[in-house]
Amino acid sequence: MSTITPARTPQRDAPTGHQPSERRVGGGLFDPGQLVRSLPDAFRKLDPRVQIKTPVMFVVWIGSVLTTVFALMDPGDRFGWTVSAWLWMTVLFANLAEAVAEGRGKAQADTLRKTRTGTVARRLREDGSEERVPGTGLRIGDLVVCEAGDVIPGDGDVVEGVASVDESAITGESAPVIRESGGDRSAVTGGTKVLSDRVVIRITTKPGETFIDRMIDLVEGAARQKTPNEIALNILLASLTIVFLLVCATLPPFADHAGTHLTPTVLVALLVCLIPTTIGALLSAIGIAGMDRLVQRNVLAVSGRAVEAAGDVSTLLLDKTGTITLGNRRAAGFVPVSGTTEAEVADAAQLSSLADETPEGRSVVVLAKEQYGLRERHRGELAGAEWIAFTARTRMSGVDVGGRRIRKGAAGSILAWVEEQGGEAAQDAKAIADRIAGSGGTPLLVAARDERGARVLGAVHLKDVVKDGMRARFEELRRMGIRTVMITGDNPLTAQAVAREAGVDDYLAEATPEDKMALIRREQAGGRLVAMTGDGTNDAPALAQADVGVAMNTGTSAAKEAGNMVDLDSDPTKLIEIVEIGKQLLITRGALTTFSLANDVAKYFAIIPALFAPAHPGLERLDVMGLSSPDSAILSAVIFNALVIVALVPLSLRGVRYRPVSADRMLRRNLGIYGLGGLVAPFIGIKIIDLFISLVPGP
Repeated sequence: MSTITPARTPQRDAPTGHQPSERRVGGGLFDPGQLVRSLPDAFRKLDPRVQIKTPVMFVVWIGSVLTTVFALMDPGDRFGWTVSAWLWMTVLFANLAEAVAEGRGKAQADTLRKTRTGTVARRLREDGSEERVPGTGLRIGDLVVCEAGDVIPGDGDVVEGVASVDESAITGESAPVIRESGGDRSAVTGGTKVLSDRVVIRITTKPGETFIDRMIDLVEGAARQKTPNEIALNILLASLTIVFLLVCATLPPFADHAGTHLTPTVLVALLVCLIPTTIGALLSAIGIAGMDRLVQRNVLAVSGRAVEAAGDVSTLLLDKTGTITLGNRRAAGFVPVSGTTEAEVADAAQLSSLADETPEGRSVVVLAKEQYGLRERHRGELAGAEWIAFTARTRMSGVDVGGRRIRKGAAGSILAWVEEQGGEAAQDAKAIADRIAGSGGTPLLVAARDERGARVLGAVHLKDVVKDGMRARFEELRRMGIRTVMITGDNPLTAQAVAREAGVDDYLAEATPEDKMALIRREQAGGRLVAMTGDGTNDAPALAQADVGVAMNTGTSAAKEAGNMVDLDSDPTKLIEIVEIGKQLLITRGALTTFSLANDVAKYFAIIPALFAPAHPGLERLDVMGLSSPDSAILSAVIFNALVIVALVPLSLRGVRYRPVSADRMLRRNLGIYGLGGLVAPFIGIKIIDLFISLVPGP
């Protein structure tokens, strides 16, 4: 029966957790040269059919067209031409931000396209013979044969054989991986190369819908759908735009009544400066860059919604083995029962492990040699020995040699074996096993039957070491308001000890696929978003149920189809980085929205006095920047409005730096930096531009 229990973690100093590394491509996260390379795409995006998808920038585009028409009607109007030029620059800079974000994925997309060669597949007929067909002619369910040197023609699962596969075209890692039938490492990706042996693969995707095809579309931004939060923000920005449009439409009658005439060019300039053009221009780039940051870490997100959901995750489900712990258990000591010595236990444990080629078995042999001076013996030295292999049914292994029978295995199996051999288990054997389990280790009892009868000699203490820095990482997540739950198939005592050492909040012991599903649903019923990792077919239901399901690339096709992210490196700990990237996306969007709305204030102080001060001299007091002339004030605001977009492109692509602090502290920090900064920066920027304009001679 599974249990979920709060893990009481003692407070103590923790080592600094490793910071997520970032794979950089080309010039890094922001390459200034990319601005130049993206200019052609920026001009192509001036198409009104593209602009209409962004309401705020579509209004600016219409304003640019109108001011250009008015300038053509009065070719000598230098002010009108200048305003028109900078409005077009505003639209162009907005397009450039999106083009740069999309352009960063094109290099990776080009690399992936090289893997989509005209592969010829060896398809199996029903009679077992082969036929050669183009890879594009394969259909779901087809069986294909691949041998050493063959390029895998499509996505599928290995149904027969085992092979070494080069996946460097997908993961960037040169080390080959093993793919075999009948397990959780059966999935193969089209475009990868078989290095050895022979496998039969069942195709699971249609041509054009393969993993590589989806990666190309996503890294280029072609398949990126706007997320719910992004749509909501677009609606808010469109609403603000409509409000300011109505405001500007009502100004001419008031101006005429006050004896001031407002030209259409001035009204358009005022409207563009009032609406939230900064965030409107950068919103799409922020979303694309968020997905690109995942690609930089070799994670493929099926949709932007998954990235955004990662930022709102409040419960993180993590496997113990390989995620929280190193995953390779090692012998840490020999514990004798009363009446025996450690040397006896070590000698018997080493003998019983000579035929055990697992990492655990080899570690027993090495530990006995290093700590007790026992020479490492080999199977060939034991003439007439009968080796007992480990099986899932018996749960023990050993050797029969020279009239002596030695067994090593799970506590229950060894105790039952001793009783079957006519012996009695030592009274403290079970207590020793429980003590080892309670300390977070795995006990393996060692027993022997010889002239003294059948008896338990002691136990081998296997320990799965918690990865360095995990406690610090979990402490960071706790400060972020994220609850961590360790999932393991271990017994509750072992799970509790590991959870305490690692610093997770809760643990789920003796977990089954049904238990994982039940836990996810309970968390979601409480209004929390859940993230988890998985690689097996039995993980697919839980991955589909989770709000953020990260499937390992080494896993099955079912797991990758069920999840909404795929980790190409198959590193379960990357889930923590994915959450950080999601939060960075949300923080960046919020910070730049705050900055955009705040920097409009300075434009009011620049443009309103310029428009109405001649009729109402009292409004000159609002001209706190002391701008040189009404035309200069309006033009300075328009120019600053355009240049600030370019200035913020690197930040929108790189993202606002994330720090694991509480939501309140994060809000205060962002209001202080981007709210106050958004208020102050435009006053300085507009004044500097005004001084420069005043130095330029008039017509």
